[in-house]
Amino acid sequence: MKTNIIDSWHNIVRTRDASGISDLLADEVVFHSPVVHTPQIGRAITAMYLTAAIHVFGNDSFRYVREVVDDKDAVLEFETEIDNIIVNGVDMIRWNDEGKITEFKVMVRPLKGINIIHEKMAAMLKR
Repeated sequence: MKTNIIDSWHNIVRTRDASGISDLLADEVVFHSPVVHTPQIGRAITAMYLTAAIHVFGNDSFRYVREVVDDKDAVLEFETEIDNIIVNGVDMIRWNDEGKITEFKVMVRPLKGINIIHEKMAAMLKR
């Protein structure tokens, strides 16, 4: 399952087509945002955050630069540029035996990167 779930995630990121995100998520999925201090629980809210992230992070400069993947976990390091700020971060993904994501955690650096992502995500989620 590890190849399928990560391949599916890479396809969503590459095509910037968020329509398949919900299909990847378990009902009880937990999303950890780099700017929201409480975990967001459930498929609908996680899909909302990930869809917004695809639009905020997803530009021609976005690329994964390193991956560490095992049977049920992956850490995907990324780089992107948003408003002339280089953003570096990791997506930490965990999935269950059914191949559904149960936890998605995003960590971002530097502080300027966190601030611009907070600003852009807030604007996207208000729509």
